Amino acid sequence: MKNSKNEHDCSDCQSGHDNKSKIIRRLKLVEGQIRGLQKMIETDVYCINIITQTSAVKQALSNVEDLLMEKHLASCVLDQVKKGQTDKAQKEILKVYKLKRK
Repeated sequence: MKNSKNEHDCSDCQSGHDNKSKIIRRLKLVEGQIRGLQKMIETDVYCINIITQTSAVKQALSNVEDLLMEKHLASCVLDQVKKGQTDKAQKEILKVYKLKRK
């Protein structure tokens, strides 16, 4: 997926075999959880059990977000500060903050 004009290349945020493999592993777990949810719906599992599972999926995705946001702040935003691009860094920090509040 291409970045829009006002986004920068975030390859540093996702780079590093360890970080990328950790994120992909977590996303594959979420994918399995989603398949499990589909099966639960198809087999008419008790609604509370399904809701419990959807809650687990949301938490798993939140954990993926946390990994990406931490890496983004520690690499991209920190680089912006080091280069004197404090306004740009401030905007990025506010973006992260607003996204996490949703």
